[in-house]
Amino acid sequence: QVQLVESGGGLVQAGGSLRLSCAASGRTFNSYSLGWFRQAPGKEREVVAAINWIGGWIYYADSVKGRFTISRDNAKNTVYLRMNSLKPEDTAVYYCAARYGGGTRNSYEYDYWGQGTQVTVSS
Repeated sequence: QVQLVESGGGLVQAGGSLRLSCAASGRTFNSYSLGWFRQAPGKEREVVAAINWIGGWIYYADSVKGRFTISRDNAKNTVYLRMNSLKPEDTAVYYCAARYGGGTRNSYEYDYWGQGTQVTVSS
């Protein structure tokens, strides 16, 4: 079992930055691939970024490439999402997710989910 707790969301003006963190429980964190997803009101959940267990594979949605950076610190059991140049369309609840094994962009392949953290970008 893995428990995930996100933090770092908030209200920011367009062009600003935030760093989301997701702390995971469990002794085998470095065996899990991780992803960040988001869901805006009235929209389906979508992948933002994902990273495999060793950090050798990383995926970014086209909408965030060049602005967001996913990273992980296995010593701290934490995955991060650095978000720069934020836009109003980035407003959503952001979720981190974990799965045992290889990295993937597909939400249905993730087994564990956090409760989400709200990110609101004002224009």
